[in-house]
Amino acid sequence: MIGRMLLEHEGSSPSVHPSAYVAPTATLCGDVQVGPGCRVLFGAVLTAEGGPVKLGEDSIVMENAVLRGTRRNPLHVGRQVLVGPTSYLSGCHVEDEVFLATGSRVFNGAWIGTRSEVRINGIVHLRTVLPADSMVPIGWVAVGDPVRILPASDHDGIWAAQKDLDFPGYVFGLDRPADGESLMPGISQRFGRALGRHSNDRQI
Repeated sequence: MIGRMLLEHEGSSPSVHPSAYVAPTATLCGDVQVGPGCRVLFGAVLTAEGGPVKLGEDSIVMENAVLRGTRRNPLHVGRQVLVGPTSYLSGCHVEDEVFLATGSRVFNGAWIGTRSEVRINGIVHLRTVLPADSMVPIGWVAVGDPVRILPASDHDGIWAAQKDLDFPGYVFGLDRPADGESLMPGISQRFGRALGRHSNDRQI
């Protein structure tokens, strides 16, 4: 465990249970709680961006995964969950015994029910509720509540469910721009200010 990066962020520090393993090149920042028997492998990043990150007992975070808690939506991972390599989880709630395969993406406000599977490169979109025992196939997209599970090629179907979930408003507090205008100036300013708070982080 020598060399792992533990950072205090906005007055909060990571907590790692003595029975857990955090790899030397993993990074834990802020209010991150790693439970008993957990494994956090090489290159993984667990960062509390205003909201905590909590890993339940015996859960595993594989190489280069990113788990981010937000002010609006803490990140909760239940017991005996596997988060696959390069997966990205932001401000979501994952119940027990869930399998999130390599490259899966789970976005802010999403809820994944017990024993569900999100297979390779599957996506669970913003504010989507995936019931217990659900499965998102390889490369497919789960969107909405009630959920629709659609192939990535069905752009129109995904957008019909996604539009009212209001990604820019829910995540960044911004109105959707008019045609021909871009969200990016507002996102870069707001998100940049938030991320700039890391300049005062302290290694522990």
